[in-house]
Amino acid sequence: MTTGLVNGRDLGGLRTADGRLTRHGVLLRSEAPLAGDPIPDLAGWPPAVVLDLRGSKEGHAEHPLQVNGTEVHRIPMLDLIMAAAATDPGALDLGKLYLQLLEESAEGLVEIVRLAGAADGAVLVHCSVGKDRTGVSVALLLRVAGVPRETVIADYVRTEANMTGVIRRVATSLGRPEPTEAQLATMKHLLAAPAPALEGVLNALDAHENGPRGWLLAHGATEEEIARWTTRFLTP
Repeated sequence: MTTGLVNGRDLGGLRTADGRLTRHGVLLRSEAPLAGDPIPDLAGWPPAVVLDLRGSKEGHAEHPLQVNGTEVHRIPMLDLIMAAAATDPGALDLGKLYLQLLEESAEGLVEIVRLAGAADGAVLVHCSVGKDRTGVSVALLLRVAGVPRETVIADYVRTEANMTGVIRRVATSLGRPEPTEAQLATMKHLLAAPAPALEGVLNALDAHENGPRGWLLAHGATEEEIARWTTRFLTP
C-alpha cells in the first residue's frame, strides 16, 4: 500500500466576495492517485468524476479510481510543461507556462467547467503532482464562482509545502529510491508554487471583459454551464 495522497484537499468552506461559501465534497484537488492508496479523509470521496489532466506523453496505466461508477475524463494539458522540466529545468518560467496553458488549453479548461457542473457528486481534479495544471484549472473554477483572488492564491501557494512528499511518493511508486535532501535541493525551483506565477493567470482572466465568466464565454462555455457549476459549488 502507498502512503496515500499528500497533496489532496477539499475546497469547501471558502468565502466568496458576496459572502457565500463553497460547499464541501464538491471540488477536490490532488496529485495523481495511485493503486493501493488508502482512502483519504476527504468529503465526497470517492469522487463521482475524475478530471485527469496529465499529458499524452506521461505514461500511466488504467486509472485506479475508474471503479464503482466513477467517471474518469482525460483532458491532456500542455505537454510542454513536462518537456521544459525535463530538457532545461533551470530555465523553467512558471508564469509564462501558465499563461501559455491558459491560451493553448482553453478548450480543455472550458470542458473542466462543463464536466464539473454536470457531475453528480464530488469532482477530483488532478495532474501528476497537483500543482501546475491542477493549480490553473482550480483557480479558474474558484474565480468564476466568485472566490477572491487572495484566497485562490493562498490555496495555490499551499501546495508547495506538499511537493517534497509528492516527489518521494512518486519515486516509491516507480520502485526507485527516495530522493536525498541534496537531490531535492536541486529540484527546488521545480517544486515551487510562487504566487506571481498564478497572479499572471488571474490578471489575464480578470482583464477580460466580464472577467473569468467572460473569458469562459469567449472560449465556448455557455451561461447555463457556468450557472450549473456555481449553483453546485456555492451555498445559497
